[in-house]
Amino acid sequence: MAYNESKLPDSSIKTLCDEIRKYNKIDPADFDRFNVKRGLRNSDGTGVMAGISRVCSVGGYLIDDGERIPCEGRLLFRGYDMSDIVNNVIAEDRFGFEEVVWLLLFGSLPTKDQLDNFCDMLSSCRELPEDFIEDMIMKAPSPDIMNKISRSVLALYSYDNNPDDTSIENVLRQCINLIAQIPSIMVYSYQVKRRHYYHKSMYLHQIKPEHRTAETILHSIRANKTFTDKEAKLLDTCLMVHAEHGGGNNSTFTTRVLTSSGTDTYATTAASIGSLKGPKHGGANIKVSQMLDHFREGVSDITNEGQVADFIRKIIRKEAGDGSGLIYGMGHAVYTLSDPRAKILRSKAEDFAMNSKFENEFILLSLIEKLTPEIFAEVKGVSKAMCANVDLYSGLVYKMLEIPGDLFTPIFTAARVAGWSAHRIEELLTGGKIIRPAYKNTNIIHSYTPIGDR
Repeated sequence: MAYNESKLPDSSIKTLCDEIRKYNKIDPADFDRFNVKRGLRNSDGTGVMAGISRVCSVGGYLIDDGERIPCEGRLLFRGYDMSDIVNNVIAEDRFGFEEVVWLLLFGSLPTKDQLDNFCDMLSSCRELPEDFIEDMIMKAPSPDIMNKISRSVLALYSYDNNPDDTSIENVLRQCINLIAQIPSIMVYSYQVKRRHYYHKSMYLHQIKPEHRTAETILHSIRANKTFTDKEAKLLDTCLMVHAEHGGGNNSTFTTRVLTSSGTDTYATTAASIGSLKGPKHGGANIKVSQMLDHFREGVSDITNEGQVADFIRKIIRKEAGDGSGLIYGMGHAVYTLSDPRAKILRSKAEDFAMNSKFENEFILLSLIEKLTPEIFAEVKGVSKAMCANVDLYSGLVYKMLEIPGDLFTPIFTAARVAGWSAHRIEELLTGGKIIRPAYKNTNIIHSYTPIGDR
């Protein structure tokens, strides 16, 4: 018997699950009855105000006389427009992720000397502890890289001489190490998966100290270790747009919740990775990729607007796709008219895709972005502002960079640990109270019944 096979017969599991369903379903009407804000969302779709932060601002609508008014999306890192940062970095033809990390952690744009020194610091921290790769990564291959990263982050606790100290000095040291090391953990975990699950060659390349984060990733995942400057800077753009997205997103809120309990940096980050893995969060980019496979199977010409529109209708009606009725990569909890991250990645994807083997896939994504809001309103009878989100185009960008699907969400993790770190430090400095929302219990009071009388 494999270690993960249950010793319980399926019939026993089914019987137990029937018992669970009897006593764990809540009447949806009770949420309205007790004014419970499901998902910590107000009735108008806005988020419940749970804290104050200076790290990031996410804007996608205005509130006027209690009415939610759609507007163009805006993402600010420490008061600086993310789009301005990315566009200036691109215009100057340089790498920008490390600059964004500095900005998120310290609150200001670095000088050239500060940035150069910080890049050297990150480079010096990329190597994992001695024997860590063999003992913690190679000996227990995982079919999912996100789980492997989470386990490895937890394991780093054992290699830290001062793991539980939550002083800002110690937490900053730990965060810088994790920002530097998670890309290495990600790549090593993938190589082990290649060997164990795909029966392909595993190659572990020596880290080059002069490489920035994007270059390190491409150098590590490619057998020949080669990549173009244009490719590395495209990945760098992805890392910048994914680095942070406010305190209310699921994984960052997880960071805040665990930090408020006083737990260590490794436990906090591992939990946030588990949150980001979810298909309703960071794992959505994989769902987009799977959805495109459904389009290729169900549409004879993926560049034909009419055929694509018909298939979108089928997906929304749950007649095609994965049966969820969702068009992955479309819609967002905050953004209404546009997601600034999606706009940047769409532009970069178009630049790389046109006149290449990826051109038709880019056209398909563009049609999905164009057609979905109108068809959704037609099928559902509900008119609402809906835009493409960052996940619609990120997968295509990764594919063009020859990054395997196993690493789509892990790369998101390698970027987002910067934002998590900034929020952890801010929570430690200013939070002060353990986060503990209330839940309404709807049980009636029972008297205990002796076992012989049940």
